[in-house]
Amino acid sequence: MCTGIRLIADNGAVIYARTLEFGQPMKSDILVIPRNYSFVGTAPSGKPEGLLWKSRYAVVGANALGLRHILDGVNEAGLAGGLFYFPDFAQYQDVALNEYKNSLAPWELMTWLMTNYSTIDEVKKAITTIKVGNTNFKAWGFVPPVHAIVHDARGKSLVIEYVKGNLDVYDNPLGVVTNSPTFEWHTINLDNYVTLKAVNSSALILRNGVEIIPLGQGSGMLGLPGDFTPPSRFVRAVAFSQSVKIGVHEGDALSAAFHLLNLFNIPIGVVRHREKGKEFYDYTQWTSASDLRNKRYYFHTYESPQIQSVDLMNFDLDAHEPVFISMERRDEKEK
Repeated sequence: MCTGIRLIADNGAVIYARTLEFGQPMKSDILVIPRNYSFVGTAPSGKPEGLLWKSRYAVVGANALGLRHILDGVNEAGLAGGLFYFPDFAQYQDVALNEYKNSLAPWELMTWLMTNYSTIDEVKKAITTIKVGNTNFKAWGFVPPVHAIVHDARGKSLVIEYVKGNLDVYDNPLGVVTNSPTFEWHTINLDNYVTLKAVNSSALILRNGVEIIPLGQGSGMLGLPGDFTPPSRFVRAVAFSQSVKIGVHEGDALSAAFHLLNLFNIPIGVVRHREKGKEFYDYTQWTSASDLRNKRYYFHTYESPQIQSVDLMNFDLDAHEPVFISMERRDEKEK
């Protein structure tokens, strides 16, 4: 469960923001990947015999479980994006033995995109040149079902999905993404909500002069779905991101993004499921925002709601090794 949005300030600055929910701790850290750092993809065999590449661009973002890969972030060229859970629909490509050297595991896709490309146009061309295989993630014991969203500094957005073994790429003018079903389904589902608007509804005059008056403020959004399912969150994310007052500068858009995503926070215990006799709680482990103009990554965690930031351009972008930074606040670690 995750919700992603994109806001564009009046001055053209782009902010991409998202929540991260999962039913078990992701143990995320901030990860800074330098230029010219070597990667090798994980093939469907589970071995490091996939695609070889070196990072062209430095990247800052959030990882999971100690990996030297990001699942969300922004690079020095102003390309940003993230992986989102995509259960029951993600099915990756068949990769023959002679194609292993051109393949990636699902959790490596965002790192490959962020370290190599600067625009949506480049991503569109490049994504067709590699294969993402059905590779088991050892820490979880299954193939992670994910899809991806990518944004560039000009405001273009793209959704990348692997369904029934095929690559599907969608332009995303809304800049919004959640989880299953497919992105195409979510956009069609919006047709069910054509009456939603930010402006309050006017009174309704019935026969014989009977007047129906809206109760309080917010009547324009009457019928907005309020649950935590991906279709409902997608509708809300579109409704809110299209109606929110963004402001002139990137700082205004950043503030609007965090305020908007507060409406999607999931406290522990509100969403839960049982599996093999054990109860799991999906909750908002962290919320992030990427400033594509200034290459800054902002975040707060469930435990620490104060927003923190990491400026990619303050690091040695030609360092030899990645830098890991705890997402915990320093004063909390010292307690």
